[in-house]
Amino acid sequence: MASRRRAREYALQSLFHADLGRIPTRDALNALWAGMLDDSDESLGGRAPDSEEIEFATRLAEGVESSRDALDKRIEAASTNWRVVRMAVVDRNLLRLGTYELLYCPDIPANVTINEAVELAKRFGAKDSKGFVNGILDRIARDSGRL
Repeated sequence: MASRRRAREYALQSLFHADLGRIPTRDALNALWAGMLDDSDESLGGRAPDSEEIEFATRLAEGVESSRDALDKRIEAASTNWRVVRMAVVDRNLLRLGTYELLYCPDIPANVTINEAVELAKRFGAKDSKGFVNGILDRIARDSGRL
């Protein structure tokens, strides 16, 4: 598995934890790293994250947290009849993560961002998550001139 894909998984896990626990993302990241150093996580390849994965996951997760209000507004504008707070927690955080990449990471091609978010939706989301995430991120990419 590619290093950036693993980093996105780590970012998603920390955003999910922070969202459900109503804690700062930095605390969720620290808990994730501490848990992985204590015991290797078999579900993510059975090895501790490397420094590049930690750096990229941190960049994404902290970027999402610092831009959350703007991201949520963009997501709501791109979704039809859906408020962010009513979305499934996994979907909501995948959309925040993907929207952050689309708006604030011009070094990452839009199609890569969308494809990675869809893959994460397949792995961690519900049955309909991949289509939901794909549709909204595609619209955000088009509206922002990235596609």
